[in-house]
Amino acid sequence: MKKVMWISITVALMTVFMTTGLSLASGSISGERFKAGDTVTIEGTIPPGQELYIAVAQQKMFRPSDSDGKFEQKKLPKKGKKAGFKADTAIPPLYYMLTSNRDAFGQTGDMKFGGPSFMFKKGGGLYTTTMFHLKEDFAKVEVKDMLGPIKTAEQWNFFRYAHQTKYGINTVVKEGNKKGKVVIFARSVIGDASSGNYWEKGTSIKLDKSTGKFTASFKTYRHTAPDTGFDVYVNGAKIGAYTIDKNGFWLDKGYRYMNPLWIILGAIGVGTYFSMIGAAGGMLMGAFQALVVQTAGPVGINAANVLRPSNIALTLFSPLGSFYRFAVVERRVAWPVGLSFGAGIFIGSVWLGGYVTQFISMKAYKEWLGILVLLMGIKTLMEMRPAAMNKRKNIKAMTQKFNAAVKKAKETGGAVEMGSIEPVKTGITDYRFKFWGEEFRINPLLFAVLGIIVGIVSRAFGIGGGFLLVPMMTTIAALPMYVAVPISLIGTCFSSVGSFIGYVLNGYLPDMMLAIAIIIGGFVGGMLGSRCQKMFSEKALKIILACTLFFLFFRFLKIEYWI
Repeated sequence: MKKVMWISITVALMTVFMTTGLSLASGSISGERFKAGDTVTIEGTIPPGQELYIAVAQQKMFRPSDSDGKFEQKKLPKKGKKAGFKADTAIPPLYYMLTSNRDAFGQTGDMKFGGPSFMFKKGGGLYTTTMFHLKEDFAKVEVKDMLGPIKTAEQWNFFRYAHQTKYGINTVVKEGNKKGKVVIFARSVIGDASSGNYWEKGTSIKLDKSTGKFTASFKTYRHTAPDTGFDVYVNGAKIGAYTIDKNGFWLDKGYRYMNPLWIILGAIGVGTYFSMIGAAGGMLMGAFQALVVQTAGPVGINAANVLRPSNIALTLFSPLGSFYRFAVVERRVAWPVGLSFGAGIFIGSVWLGGYVTQFISMKAYKEWLGILVLLMGIKTLMEMRPAAMNKRKNIKAMTQKFNAAVKKAKETGGAVEMGSIEPVKTGITDYRFKFWGEEFRINPLLFAVLGIIVGIVSRAFGIGGGFLLVPMMTTIAALPMYVAVPISLIGTCFSSVGSFIGYVLNGYLPDMMLAIAIIIGGFVGGMLGSRCQKMFSEKALKIILACTLFFLFFRFLKIEYWI
């Protein structure tokens, strides 16, 4: 009787071991500490005939309730109700399943992306690629015991949400597989690189099922935070742990490794461009942060809430770098217009911007702005037609005088003398001035109202609003670029201060090292831009402005993915 009982127990234990691999799986890690971006190799043995499942999970778990962000604390629970997780559901932000059996967790499928949402139904887009889709139903994951710290349906739902939605990646995971410059999904289930899948590049998984011996290696995430610990599980059994060390200059809030010198150089380039045309400095710096620096924000804070306040450093300090020359040396600042514009922008960016942006989808917001900048770009080009120039005789005459001055300077080897503003009449609704001997008229009160709209946009994007300011002044007020740019720089200073106050009041601060680098570069770029502007004709400046607006149109409507 006892013999039969022991045989039964032995058979039962062998069945458990063969089905789960617990206690029979063993392995070792190629080291205890690695630099971010290094390759980690794991080798060992599992029961013969089994598939390989290696879970690499960040030790420090994250719950939606852990977020320090005011807006994230509101948004994540709302997302959780739809996705099936709670405020106290915890997952490892960085998690990788290296496996010989990816189908146990999901499958590879098509993914469409790019283009405005109003042109496509849900899941549509201009471009098609592939991605790994995790199973929606946790009950259908047959190897739940292999997932390490992920054990419940709520954890699986949060894991899916964090790895397969843009907000989840930008707020929790911080690592995403990209097609071109567009993040498609976050790396999670990884097979051997021989598959040709772009998310499995740099991964090697070798398994001899007859013996159970395996060797697996993968590249750690290049921007893994310093001193991040990971636990490693092989077929459900924890076999060890390792730590990721610092690999370069770490931006604490930017959550990236980046040499500040590259940021300074980028800010010089953007600041120079910004001070020349008075527009798109914030947008271009935002693009630089997103594409080059890849500003991400700490776990639990959405990337945009670090990128935006950091961006304001350029839209504030680049104008200061050029403003002395525009205002004092060349005296071509129309103060009544600039101050009324600035007052409206300040109101819009500090108060109204905080309310309005809570009720407007950022996706819809960007797309409607895309249409707006496209119209402004077309209008800017149309202004250069001979028929349009003939209607605006003052601009035509001013342009002829400027071109004559440039020609004379080239012949004599001297410098071009930029005209100054000569006030003619000052009033709340009627301000007139002369520039290069030609009279211009503008309504300061109208531009105070328009400034409120620009301020709301500035707050939403963390930009100065010059991409709206300059086209408004050249199209609505019919001002020359040489006058519009200094006014725009006043407006961006007001919007930058107002937006920054708004972010601080909500608890969002910039990455200080990132902001300092942008301040240095932006200030230098501002001084360069103010000197470079007179090297370009009115027509050339408008062409540059139009090209910038078309670039923003492509960006806002996600029509491209290569930039």
